[in-house]
Amino acid sequence: MPIRAVVFDVGETLVDETRNWGSMADWLGIPHFTFFAAMGAVVERRWHHRRVFELAAPGRDMEAEFARRRAAGWRYRFEPGDFYPDALPCLRDLRAAGYRVGLAGNQPEEAEGALAEAQVPADFIASSARWGVEKPSPEFFSKVVAAAGVPAAEIAYVGDRLDNDVLPAGEAGMTSVFIRRGPWGFIHAGWPEAARADHRIDSLAELPALLGR
Repeated sequence: MPIRAVVFDVGETLVDETRNWGSMADWLGIPHFTFFAAMGAVVERRWHHRRVFELAAPGRDMEAEFARRRAAGWRYRFEPGDFYPDALPCLRDLRAAGYRVGLAGNQPEEAEGALAEAQVPADFIASSARWGVEKPSPEFFSKVVAAAGVPAAEIAYVGDRLDNDVLPAGEAGMTSVFIRRGPWGFIHAGWPEAARADHRIDSLAELPALLGR
């Protein structure tokens, strides 16, 4: 069936999260090299990304740290330089070609407002926090189908992670597109499961033509 909707993961698919993670390392007083080395270990071990704090900041009460940081004036936001250079042009091209475009990732609810404030061209923006369910749960992808307003077979889901994005999207009946970038993308590209992606790309600039075929 033809693809009528394209839904994107956010972190490391559209957004380079280096600045965001780096600012958290600064808040905790952890050198960037140490923090990102811990992140690489978390990715390789197939742990949830928040477990990076167990390695890089053992014994710290992270909920208290997040609360203190918000009280100090921090808010969730995206700067223009946070978006990969191919991200926003791809979204605009897809919408111009008639696709319904959505963003849905494992993000805090504040990310929805931050993406809207950044004027990201999308027909809908959703977060796991508002939906109350995280990827790779099948329920998350059921909500993607409902938000897209078309059958699963007419949706392409684009993400940098095999475990959270590509494999569960395929199991939900969507066309799965794996983008090889960011820490998860580069490490997951070497997993045998990468062969199960319907499509593999290195840049979102490839996507409009790929879907058009």
